[in-house]
Amino acid sequence: MSEQSVAGIVLIAVPILFNVGFTLLAQRFDYPDVLRRPTHEVLERFRAGGSALILIWWAFALSAVLFTALAVLFAIAVDDADGTVVLLGAVVGVLASVVQFLGLIRWPFLVPYLARVAEESAPDSPSGQAVDVVFQAFNRYLGVGVGEHLGYALTGVWSIFAGVAILGSGAVPDWLGVIGVVTGPLFLLCSLEFVGRSGDEGWALAGSLTPITYIAWSAWLIAVGIALLV
Repeated sequence: MSEQSVAGIVLIAVPILFNVGFTLLAQRFDYPDVLRRPTHEVLERFRAGGSALILIWWAFALSAVLFTALAVLFAIAVDDADGTVVLLGAVVGVLASVVQFLGLIRWPFLVPYLARVAEESAPDSPSGQAVDVVFQAFNRYLGVGVGEHLGYALTGVWSIFAGVAILGSGAVPDWLGVIGVVTGPLFLLCSLEFVGRSGDEGWALAGSLTPITYIAWSAWLIAVGIALLV
């Protein structure tokens, strides 16, 4: 099997796995809307999901790790493009994978512990208030700051590099490169949702763009993967 074929398979598989995981979390945990509820309600919903929900979160976090393989294999598949663009794209893609993994991995390891402590504590008790502070702090730092802000921004920059690489390569039709260059800036807008905003109310435009951008981006990755296969 050629390197382009392997890259094509990964480009198709990763967005499918990511969207399957996201859909399961939406169905079983009301994610991400559940995060706008009080901490004790979020953790109660988390406990109700049991071990199955923890496994889904674990698999979802690993789908972010697989983006490292996607970024590297894509760089190999378009190695006839400008070397600097290809290299920078690979580096940014790996960084995007790492920060998204760091943002998600708290769910299968930290949150189950907080959920157990919350089950034994009233929300207004000292331990209940401590759980609330820890959960919300990690949600804002790892979830919003690292996973969403840096994750979206780096994914957008990678998409731009990938689009430019496609335009300079003969491996994939140029029109797919144009889509990557256009989609990338949308991710940069999405990354600004909570920048300069207090509380849980972010920039409405960025919030509404995020799901649309992710669906379009996923379809673009699958199309690039199919193009590499054929």
